[in-house]
Amino acid sequence: MAPTSAEENLITGADEHEHLAAGFPVGERFHSAPVVRLADAKPVELGHQALADGRWRIYAFADAAHPTASGSRLAAFCRFLAEDQASPVLAHTPAGADLDAVFDVRAVFQQGHRELETGDLPGLLLPRKAPFGLVDYEKAFTAGRVDGPDVFEARGIDRERGAVVVVRPDQYVAHVLPLDAHAELSAFFARFLRAAVTA
Repeated sequence: MAPTSAEENLITGADEHEHLAAGFPVGERFHSAPVVRLADAKPVELGHQALADGRWRIYAFADAAHPTASGSRLAAFCRFLAEDQASPVLAHTPAGADLDAVFDVRAVFQQGHRELETGDLPGLLLPRKAPFGLVDYEKAFTAGRVDGPDVFEARGIDRERGAVVVVRPDQYVAHVLPLDAHAELSAFFARFLRAAVTA
């Protein structure tokens, strides 16, 4: 019996872009996949990096471009989240809180870990954390594998366009969007999250 498409509700978006990440069906549990953490080249399970801490997860699966390239959709997405006043990260994160207090943003790149350096990453993926302002190096991963299909192949992620997979705090997929669907992402979170107090 074929699975039915997810029904849109307050905390679950429509599935019209699900084809960009077919292995992460909207409304179903987020299924882990092997990746390599960029900072230390350690193979890990992507889904196992999330803590049960009540935060929303935003997984940005990069397009084919290098993140330093001018046409990188992933880099533009990170700039939007970090700098645009319409960004859900800026709109819903309380003043004085860590940038990832509400949204845990992580990125998975198509390049292997030897093809990228942490210095290539957008600043959003290297957040400084209180109380000592230490850099969190555990936000970026690569898809490289030698023993089987990588996460892009295993989860049916569009290699040319990339995808954004939004995961609820209960680890169910809430939405799948293109990397450039900035307004749609903001509108989704505005349905149920309050604007943060900024002063």
